[in-house]
Amino acid sequence: MNDRQLIIAAFLAVYIIWGSTYLFNTWAIESIPPFLMSSVRFSTAGVLLYAWGVWRGQPRPSLRHWLNSALMGILFLTVGTGSTVWALQYIDSGVTALIIAVDPLLIMLLLWGLLNQRPRWQGILGGLIGILGTLILVGQPQFTDSPESRWGLAASGLALTAWAFASIYISRIDLPESRPRRSAMQMIVGGATLFAYSWLSGEVGTFEPAALTNKSLGAMIYLVLFGSIVAFSAFNYLLSKVSPEQVATSTYVNPVVALLLGWWLNNEVITNQSMVAGAVLLTGVFFINRGKGQAQVE
Repeated sequence: MNDRQLIIAAFLAVYIIWGSTYLFNTWAIESIPPFLMSSVRFSTAGVLLYAWGVWRGQPRPSLRHWLNSALMGILFLTVGTGSTVWALQYIDSGVTALIIAVDPLLIMLLLWGLLNQRPRWQGILGGLIGILGTLILVGQPQFTDSPESRWGLAASGLALTAWAFASIYISRIDLPESRPRRSAMQMIVGGATLFAYSWLSGEVGTFEPAALTNKSLGAMIYLVLFGSIVAFSAFNYLLSKVSPEQVATSTYVNPVVALLLGWWLNNEVITNQSMVAGAVLLTGVFFINRGKGQAQVE
């Protein structure tokens, strides 16, 4: 395959595979507790990626690299992804993907509030549109009338906050130069801390191996091989070949893929309010991405 074909294949992987992970996580936790499943997923993928780096002769990371990777792994994976997967017990996968699409808005607000980086007018407009879309989304009866859904919404909010903080500070700390090595180390630590939480909370004790279904097992294998390794490798390949703005278009595509797959393969209902909220939210994200950059330091 030439570069053009590889770039197209990488975009398809980032668009479709990452968009599909919401549904596959939902299937995986049907018979595997959410934190235990996430632990096995990231630990396995992390060890495989790290072993690949050793085979390629990548230099041994320093203690500082490990400590910084541990912090990012806990924020991105233990708190971020762990909370999102837990929320899938109570919220449909497509709606969860729409909630996660709010992340660029939260990052923009944190950059403004914590680092005094005021966005351009496009970013401010996008933020206002994004807030409106969020209100439309969470104003649906499934959230206002269901205590369990509200717990899922709270867990998604925690995940968004962890991802936003990690996204802001990851470029400001010392990490291995190799992006796959960074990811491997984060997944190893994230997987270990997810297992620790699963064990300490008693979740591990609720897992019954005899109840494990082929559907859940197959979904977890898909998440390890495709969600964590293939899609991530494609993401890093794109960063080396095209602009970050082009790679960021996955922000618009992933929620659409998640909504359609949830409706098609998991009998999830797409309400008119969800579609309106999704359109408003993604419009806001578009303007936020157009308005990236510091307009004024106050």
